[in-house]
Amino acid sequence: MPLPKEPSKPATTLNEIPPITAPKPKKPAKKIDVSDNTVATGKAPLTLAADNTVTAKAPETNRTRNIPAAASGKTRKSAGTAITKTKRQVTHTGKKIFVLDTNVLMHDPTSLFRFEEHDVFLPLITLEELDNHKKGMSEVARHARQVSRALDALMENIEDIEKGVALNRLGNVDAMGRLLVQTTELAAELPKTLPVGKADNQILGVVFALSKHHPDREVALVSKDINMRIKARALGLLAEDYFNDQVLEDRDLLYSGIMELPSDFWEKNSKGIESWQQGGSTFYRISGPAVKDMMVNQFVYCETGIPLIAQVLEVSGRTAVLKTLRDFSHNKNSVWGITARNREQNFALNLLMNPECDFVTLLGQAGTGKTLLALAAGLSQVLESKQYSEIIVTRATVPVGEDIGFLPGTEEEKMAPWMGAFEDNLEVLNKPDPSSGDWGRSATTDLIRTKIRIKSMNFMRGRTFINKFLIIDEAQNLSPKQMKTLITRAGPGTKVICLGNLAQIDTPYLTEGSSGLTYVVDRFKGWPHAGHITLQRGERSRLADFASDNL
Repeated sequence: MPLPKEPSKPATTLNEIPPITAPKPKKPAKKIDVSDNTVATGKAPLTLAADNTVTAKAPETNRTRNIPAAASGKTRKSAGTAITKTKRQVTHTGKKIFVLDTNVLMHDPTSLFRFEEHDVFLPLITLEELDNHKKGMSEVARHARQVSRALDALMENIEDIEKGVALNRLGNVDAMGRLLVQTTELAAELPKTLPVGKADNQILGVVFALSKHHPDREVALVSKDINMRIKARALGLLAEDYFNDQVLEDRDLLYSGIMELPSDFWEKNSKGIESWQQGGSTFYRISGPAVKDMMVNQFVYCETGIPLIAQVLEVSGRTAVLKTLRDFSHNKNSVWGITARNREQNFALNLLMNPECDFVTLLGQAGTGKTLLALAAGLSQVLESKQYSEIIVTRATVPVGEDIGFLPGTEEEKMAPWMGAFEDNLEVLNKPDPSSGDWGRSATTDLIRTKIRIKSMNFMRGRTFINKFLIIDEAQNLSPKQMKTLITRAGPGTKVICLGNLAQIDTPYLTEGSSGLTYVVDRFKGWPHAGHITLQRGERSRLADFASDNL
């Protein structure tokens, strides 16, 4: 049966729609709303029939005829998704609230300004613990006083402290959040098995209460105490370690000072290479893809094809200048009777004997020869070449076991128990001529003793060492601030040597990533007057090597 002719006007019998009197808009906004089975086209509303067909003009009917039920459902789903996203943006602002434990502030007094756009919350018990640790001359006491001074400066002339204090008031432009201090009692329901009077549990209660009062924001505890973080997570709270003091996230990323060249190094760099000799050394100017990974004073070697062992003297764009090394493994180049036993020791002696290198760091496990090489280089340049006036030795006095308590005597006598490693190495280095007898051996020992000074780093602040050979042993136990204090003691003509093993950190709250030794290795790499070598092979004895690998 043929369809009836479509009407030229909208039907008025269904909804009794009055005739359109308004002028036709130029660009009518078309909008479909299927919630009440009506269609809005920018003109008068039209009604959907029971079979989802529209009674309208022919052009409008062609676009909106036979709207299936699935289409309307899709429209509802899309709208619901949009509403959900908007709601998520409202409930989660992105700015977190970090509750700082006292040990974080005492570990890094500038930690208040290290959380970028996030807010920092200080419980009252944290301020109470800071007050308990502010007395004394220890590093912890100095940090507690520094934090107190920073808080006092931040809160000066603040009328309404409940709204928080902008952390960038003192010029810390990176701190875009606010400092929030506990001003009221925050009641929290913690398990009854946790003692209420303990400071850690009170801080946990504050974190728990804040998470209830601010459901739209993430509240996280920041603590260096592992057990406290475990308790917080057991209670369902967010807890994090303080990572802003980490120089590197992984120890394997630490700069080693050595780079192995690819096997096709000469094929890729032989075209534009330049070479010349000067002062008994051969220099190469190369340009190629390997240059982009090189740093000044880095050592490179190639064992395949034409062997090469050299030091990078200059890096400019895609061009580098290499210099061949002095072979300290040969007896004619021995340093105070000591020769290099492996490639890394040869690199280390080239740095230690280089007068243009003011700062040297040596990393390595026990038995790799760090102390022996440093002492041999120091004695050679103090007693033979007279380049330095004396050797100054210091180290971090962190005991491995229980502290032995007060030690009587002078500063050097108090430091004597900590300097057993140097005494052992001096016995190896002090090998006088057997024909001189006991008198000659005693005279040599006395001469060496007069050129070595053992100092405590507790009294280093304010001192200046001029023309000294300064050795800092066990540097892995120093914080970045302590390391800065020691290195800045160097005056004109002073060479600083830092020795350490990152696997033997005994200082609480220091890790391989936050150690002062890691800090200086990363910051000094590429400086023309500094060098670093990571010693790999132990040369102490076969017993020590086996113990290091298997115990």
